[in-house]
Amino acid sequence: MSRALAVFHGRFGRATVYQLNRPFNIHAHREGHLIFHVGGRQACLDVNDGRYELTEDSVVAVNPWEPHNFLPSDLEGGAIFFVLYVNAEWFAPDAPGADRLRFGRTQFKRSVALDKHVRRTAALVCGAPSLNTLDGELRALIDICYDESWQQAETARDPRANGSVTDFRVRRCIKMMSQSPGAEIELDTIARESGLSRPHFYRLFRIQTGVTPHLYLNTLIMEQALEALVASEAPMADIGFDLGFSSQSGFTRFFAANVGMAPTDYRRAAKVLRA
Repeated sequence: MSRALAVFHGRFGRATVYQLNRPFNIHAHREGHLIFHVGGRQACLDVNDGRYELTEDSVVAVNPWEPHNFLPSDLEGGAIFFVLYVNAEWFAPDAPGADRLRFGRTQFKRSVALDKHVRRTAALVCGAPSLNTLDGELRALIDICYDESWQQAETARDPRANGSVTDFRVRRCIKMMSQSPGAEIELDTIARESGLSRPHFYRLFRIQTGVTPHLYLNTLIMEQALEALVASEAPMADIGFDLGFSSQSGFTRFFAANVGMAPTDYRRAAKVLRA
């Protein structure tokens, strides 16, 4: 089983160091996503329709709402990854929602200077940092990666992955899903209440958001699960029940398939940095 070595939640999003040896389900995040391989055998990450190798001389950047999944090559010992989940509002608070955080390239080279910065920041995360030191170090690293992604950009990214939803029916569906995200939500019911047939709903939702309704709902559920794990001491069974799972084992399977580890392991490593 994969495990969390260090997890910090803050205004910036999440800074994590994981040892990963199992594949994930296809999933997405509301945040921007930076993945740095820092030890062990290389792995792969599928992003949209492309496959990218996770190596110690490159960075993989995933835009908000881009579907992706992790594919390890070492299913026993796994490898070590420093992973950042960047809140778009923290990164660019004055920009429109759809333009706050978009990387120019999915994979780009890691210079010697950038590699030193990555490893220093990863070590800081593992060393139980203070808010001030981590916030400043992350800001610098994220800015460098953002600039490098555009300097090395060759082709435009998928415009659907920018978070802009213009159709009022899809916005209504998202509102209904967001009001009380849970595993018991019937997407067909949401489609009908929005005046859409099931095929039209699924097609239009994907055109507007870049992801399927099911994947979008899973993302909302995961956000609620992560918040409950770090902000409360509620038992796992209660958290799962509140999110619509009929058993603790069902919640654990869902969490592990989307995060790569058991929720108990994530909670053990997680800390919240307060402003």
